[in-house]
Amino acid sequence: MDKQDLRKQAHDLDVTVWVGKSGLGAVTDELVNQLKNEDLVKVKFLRAARGGSSTDKLADELADEVNAELIETRGNTAVYH
Repeated sequence: MDKQDLRKQAHDLDVTVWVGKSGLGAVTDELVNQLKNEDLVKVKFLRAARGGSSTDKLADELADEVNAELIETRGNTAVYH
C-alpha cells in the first residue's frame, strides 16, 4: 500500500494517542501497542508538548523512537504506519 492510499484511510481515523506535557516518552509504549493491532494510528501533539518545537519535528522524533513510518502531518496531528 502506498502513502497516498494510507493518507486516504487515515482521513476518517480518530486520534487515539495524545502527546502532552509529559512528552514523547510518555506515549511510546502506547503507540507501539496500537501499531501492533492497527495499520494506522493518529497522534495529536498538544500545545504543552510542542513547546518550542514544531509538530513536524516532534512527529519525526516519535517515528524514530517507535520505529514506525510517518505517513503525514497535518496541523498538530500525525499519522503513523
